[in-house]
Amino acid sequence: MNQKNVLGLNSCFLDLNDPIELFKIWMSEAEKKEINDPNALSLATSNKDNEPSVRMVLLKGLDQKGFVFYTNLNSPKSLDLKKNSKAAMCFHWKSLQRQVRISGSVTQVTDETADLYYNSRPYESRIGAWASDQSKVMIKRKEFLEKIEKYKAKYKDEKNLPRPKYWSGWCLKPSSIEFWLGDKFRIHERLKYSKVVDNWKKEILYP
Repeated sequence: MNQKNVLGLNSCFLDLNDPIELFKIWMSEAEKKEINDPNALSLATSNKDNEPSVRMVLLKGLDQKGFVFYTNLNSPKSLDLKKNSKAAMCFHWKSLQRQVRISGSVTQVTDETADLYYNSRPYESRIGAWASDQSKVMIKRKEFLEKIEKYKAKYKDEKNLPRPKYWSGWCLKPSSIEFWLGDKFRIHERLKYSKVVDNWKKEILYP
């Protein structure tokens, strides 16, 4: 018989009052099981006309402040977030039959935080941030490759490659985090944490 937590859920839900700590444990397990990019998540935003949009990004930072990802500040996702700071994330780890949904509001990370992450990236990735007009139409891929070479010529010193001012990160501060565990016959298990002032409220949800 599977062990249960105090709420009667599978023991993988543990008995933690802090969902950030539970997420870190689940992410650690996903890193051991998922073949590619366990930190991949779908990010949902909406524009000024309330038209939704979703795409995959990579989680690149996590602490009590929230979940951090990086992008071009002129990209559609960033333009959405500048108009409407509310967003949602979803992680799905098929190998573990687990899912985590997160809702909240975003703020831009500090320049110091963005610089620190940017400088940790491979040289080619940093050059790519300069060369790409993210999501803009290009006539031929050749023009992008030529821009890459242009910036490589401009910034030959890999240790002295500044971060573009239009490239930074967003931090989603969660107001709710839901953990989901798949089971046969759709008898899934769900645990939702909702932020109430400075504390977290836990609730079990029907599948």
